[in-house]
Amino acid sequence: MPGANPEPQDLEAPDSGLIDGRRRPGVTQRELPDKVEQDNPGAVRAPPPEAFPTSEFPVPDRWRLIQSLGLAKERFLDPYHQNTYKGDRPLCIPTDEEQERRRREGLPKCRTPKFLGLDGDDWFFSINAASDTVVEPRSFPIPVGNQTTTRPDSNDVFGKPYSNVFSQTFIFGASLVKGYTAFKPPEIEYRVSLAYNINYVTVPERRVLFVEPSKGTKRLDHFLGVQEAFIDYHIRNTSDRYDFDSIRVGIQPFQSDFRGFLFNDLQLGIRLFGNRDNNRFQYNLAAFWRLEKDTNSGLNSVVQAPRRDWVFVANAYLQDFPVPSFTSQATVVYNMNREQNRIEIDDNGFPARPALLGDLRGREYDVVYVGFNGDGHFGRINLTVSAYGAFGEDRNSFFTSKSAKIQSYFFAAEPSIDFDWIRLRGAALYASGDKNPYDNKETGFDAIFENPIFAGADTSYWIRQTIPFAGGGRAVALNGRNGILNTLRSSKEQGQSNFNNPGTVLVGAGADFDLTPTTRFTLNANHLWFANTATLKALRVEGSIPKDIGFDLSAAAIWRPKANQNIVFRLSGALLQPGDGFKDLFGSRPRDHRFYSVLFNAILTY
Repeated sequence: MPGANPEPQDLEAPDSGLIDGRRRPGVTQRELPDKVEQDNPGAVRAPPPEAFPTSEFPVPDRWRLIQSLGLAKERFLDPYHQNTYKGDRPLCIPTDEEQERRRREGLPKCRTPKFLGLDGDDWFFSINAASDTVVEPRSFPIPVGNQTTTRPDSNDVFGKPYSNVFSQTFIFGASLVKGYTAFKPPEIEYRVSLAYNINYVTVPERRVLFVEPSKGTKRLDHFLGVQEAFIDYHIRNTSDRYDFDSIRVGIQPFQSDFRGFLFNDLQLGIRLFGNRDNNRFQYNLAAFWRLEKDTNSGLNSVVQAPRRDWVFVANAYLQDFPVPSFTSQATVVYNMNREQNRIEIDDNGFPARPALLGDLRGREYDVVYVGFNGDGHFGRINLTVSAYGAFGEDRNSFFTSKSAKIQSYFFAAEPSIDFDWIRLRGAALYASGDKNPYDNKETGFDAIFENPIFAGADTSYWIRQTIPFAGGGRAVALNGRNGILNTLRSSKEQGQSNFNNPGTVLVGAGADFDLTPTTRFTLNANHLWFANTATLKALRVEGSIPKDIGFDLSAAAIWRPKANQNIVFRLSGALLQPGDGFKDLFGSRPRDHRFYSVLFNAILTY
């Protein structure tokens, strides 16, 4: 009620009612002034104009203030100032002055076609565009083609290791939103995002880029993918602080944990989500029907039938648990795969499902992941942690051609501490490996679709590069691009999860140096091992394979000339110093040979 002050205890309640050690930003505890007595009890009208100072006047919204004062002139190509097409102003402005001007000039009431029916002042339209450029010289063990080679005088198992990649992706997205989203969730949102990729790759050997040896050692390819196409509907608010329930249907992004270890993708699905208790509690209930991916770009293909592979997710986040400033998440994910009777050949002619391992028969499986994830800090120590157990059944283990129980587990942690402009990081990861490929248990951990932000992310050699598993399986990789796990899959995008794998162990350290507000320099050093090499020994028919993969050393420089995310340049380099296990698998290379990866990345965003 205008002119009235609540009781002092009411003013304290929003802050003091929270848990110990937590307060709202900008709020300090102080003595409250005496209560102001109400002189007109029962009044419901606002105070008259003369009650307000003549030098001040209320403004109903943020866009009219800037427009009235003439502080910014809207330009379509300027994303830094007020722009209707960046969602800063509504599409319809039904004020008397605006409508009168539009009537005099013969303009429609809104800036949008009449058939859309956008007749309120709370419809916002936003477009975004991005250019993502990648130039990547690299080296990795490249097998010599079975039928022929570009160097007929060579008889090694592996040829020259050098390769080059150029990839250019253009992304365009648009969203139409109803609601003032600064303080509450939108009432409804329509969003679509398309990505067009063109890529060019060169390698020194045949049958690496194409299954046909006649097609050579260079490949130019392009693809248009639908990365987002969803409707987000606000079901209800459950409190005056805008705790809410919403539902989202369509192709949408989803990340099942803080660092993308288990499932981080844009997939077709339906998702019910919301929060409670002033946003301290959040939840997700989701079901996804996995789309096929284009082989060379990794983008969603909507012109192919979706896979017979479904992912069901239930998770809950609780902020400030077990201590203030730390968020805990409990999650259960069920992956139901029914692709035993479907054969998939990728765009380059290589078999993707089933993978060419063991009995070469089709597979299907049910696996449930139970996990805990946490992110936050304990005092000065930042900590991110993830732990998963995977339990289920593989209908056809490719070693035994029989059903096998899935029992595997995963753990990863990244502690860090900040010293002014320096952050020091540690990293530890353990994904269990299969101990006996011929029993009725599969104990190697695999994810659904990993894309981890961990241990240097794609700056790291091992995360960035795919290492082909030559000599033990055809068209099978030891690890996946932009993935950290050693899973022996045909590909991360089109292959199936494989729990007959050697597992992964990583211990590392790193540091981030914010040299200026626009420049960051990063160092990472990781040591990798196989958790168990029993699967590798069986597939390679070897009596002994050491566990040591080697040292992965990398450095990166990031420059943001505008001190924001609109223009970002990154240059990174990584080096793999092979250990005994890696040398054993790829022993035809000189034993002192090192493999490298150089990445130049430029991202321009509107």
